[in-house]
Amino acid sequence: MKRTYQPNNRKRSKKMGFLARVNTSIIKRRRRKGRKVLSH
Repeated sequence: MKRTYQPNNRKRSKKMGFLARVNTSIIKRRRRKGRKVLSH
């Protein structure tokens, strides 16, 4: 019997990774502001 959670790193990083966040508002705003560090 297979367990339900089969992690897929590529899918996860596409959904929740840094590059996915770059395109959302928060990091865009920070980049426009000219921050040195965008996320930790």
